[in-house]
This record gives sequence, structure tokens and C-alpha cells, in this order.
Amino acid sequence: MSAYIVAEVTITDETQMKAYREWSTRAMQEFDAEVLVRGGRIEPLEGDWVPQRVVVLRFKDLDTAKAYYHSATYTHARQVREGAGSIRMFAVEGV
Repeated sequence: MSAYIVAEVTITDETQMKAYREWSTRAMQEFDAEVLVRGGRIEPLEGDWVPQRVVVLRFKDLDTAKAYYHSATYTHARQVREGAGSIRMFAVEGV
């Protein structure tokens, strides 16, 4: 069953976040992640949640999504990102 990583991103340092995106892209390539959403216009439909940026990645399965998150490459990406903003992220199984 496919799995997805969904992230809400708030950027406070665009230059540093750009470096993070370079490293996170490398990790995505290592784990064959399919990018479904990476930025783009957000149109709130219900409730008061208005994220600045949303990312949705599809993986082969939940184990692969977790392996991506815990990989050396993505761990480095998270270290590069420190202080550049905040991210709320979760993995979920789906179709």
C-alpha cells in the first residue's frame, strides 16, 4: 500500500531553506519519492488553517517513507534546515 509524507512548512530564512530543499530532493531521489505537491497556491476551504507551504510525497509503502525520513541524506537535510523555519510532518498510508 502506498504511503505519503505530508508536511506543512513555514519559512523564515529562504536562503537556508533553499539549501534544505537541495538536500531533501537528493533524499527523495534515493527513495523514489513521487512529488505530488511542493509549494503552489493554497486556497483555504474550511476552518482557519492557512499553511504557508505544503509538501506531499508518495512512497512505495510506509516502511520506505520512514526509511527516507531516517536516512543519512534526509537527516543532513534536517540539520541544514535548522533555524530556517518550521515543519510539521506526518506519514500516512493510503491508496
